Amino acid sequence: MWLLADLFSDLPEVGDDDKPKLVFFFDEAHLLLADASKDFLASITQTVRLIRSKGVGVFFVTQTPMDVPTDVLAQLGNRVQHALRAFTPDDAKALRATVSTFPNSDYDLAELLTQLGIGDAVVTVLSERGAPTPVVWTRMRAPESLMGPTDPAQMQAAVAASPLQAEYGTPVDRDSAYERLAARLAPPPAPPAPSEPAPAPADEPASRREGPTGGMLENAMGNPALKAIAVSAATALGREIVRGIFGTARKRRR
Repeated sequence: MWLLADLFSDLPEVGDDDKPKLVFFFDEAHLLLADASKDFLASITQTVRLIRSKGVGVFFVTQTPMDVPTDVLAQLGNRVQHALRAFTPDDAKALRATVSTFPNSDYDLAELLTQLGIGDAVVTVLSERGAPTPVVWTRMRAPESLMGPTDPAQMQAAVAASPLQAEYGTPVDRDSAYERLAARLAPPPAPPAPSEPAPAPADEPASRREGPTGGMLENAMGNPALKAIAVSAATALGREIVRGIFGTARKRRR
């Protein structure tokens, strides 16, 4: 009823359409209307009376019309009444009250309602002029009805043929509010660990493993001037070593 009242306040006026665009069925309506307050019943009555102009239909489904308050029942133009049984005096009283709410008919409704079988009902609706039509004894035609789930192939065919398929046929996985808040509250990612230097290959040339000292010595030996000085120093040093070994070293003067 809250949803129905919300639609009543928000939907635009469409006038008197041949068929409603949206229909509400309140099953076991006696649970909704039993012990209802006056304000609640007044709200239901106003909503049911005026919401038809906004393309919405309302059906109350219950065992007997006595379960629906008189003010609400007076706003319901379409009636589909299934069988009623009169096993007790209270049942007989409810049957007489139900018959009195139907328009005049050639049927003996008090007897007919007690003889209806499964799928049978007496029906009266509002005509194009807004007047109740004569009561008609009808029977559900089984080939045009289904009391079960629709076949998946038929459901898929109906969905594919829908004019809404072009706009709503492609599923879209949008970010929810929870996902966005979780992303904001998530801790920042940890910085990457420093990488260790790679070990030198085993077949690296010896000249490269000697470091900067070996390279400087090679460059110095390649210089002709330094090479001549080194040869001269080595020759003088070798001469002094030979003299010391054979006792021919120069004697120092006192």
